[in-house]
Amino acid sequence: GFQSAVDIATRAIDEIHTTASSHGRVFIVEIMGHKTGWLPLNAGIAGGADIILLPEIPYSMDKIVEVIEKKKTNNTGRFMILAVAEGAISQEDKKLSKKEYKKQLQNYMFPSVSYKLAAEIEERTGREVRVTVPGHTQRGGMPDAYDRVFASRLGSEGGRMICEGAFGFMVAYKNREIVRVPLEDAAGKLKLVQPDSTIINEARMLGISFGD
Repeated sequence: GFQSAVDIATRAIDEIHTTASSHGRVFIVEIMGHKTGWLPLNAGIAGGADIILLPEIPYSMDKIVEVIEKKKTNNTGRFMILAVAEGAISQEDKKLSKKEYKKQLQNYMFPSVSYKLAAEIEERTGREVRVTVPGHTQRGGMPDAYDRVFASRLGSEGGRMICEGAFGFMVAYKNREIVRVPLEDAAGKLKLVQPDSTIINEARMLGISFGD
């Protein structure tokens, strides 16, 4: 479940802190999130990332470099950690049509956006950058207690709906209660991170940059 994936991604960031601080490097941790950034957002906040890049908030390379250089000048950025969604996109690329962007991705000389970012940061700042990709480990492993209880509650309600003959619904969690949502209200829709949401504003108050 989501919470278990957040825990794994957070641990990945946590374990990078030691190497990043001892070597004084910039580390990029690429977190799952091709179209939405909930996982890197939560893991980035929990893991103490300095910069979080999400698909919903196109980044500026100039801004990222500015944040890195500013922290270095203030002696607070001997090392830095970026939590980057695999679907993070620059402000320039966001202006392209879907067809143009897809064609550009096909011509990529980098495995993913994180490696492209690493190359650009090294070129513009002279800092050593390393990339870590937890990959599909975020989808596996032992689920935490929260997700076990969550799955049990969903399964219980799903069984009740079968017994009642109530079909055409998605079982969901809202305000700490299990609820039924009509499939037509949920199918084919993405729950995106809103750039002006409270969690984004709270992260900014903590000093986290979103590269914009």
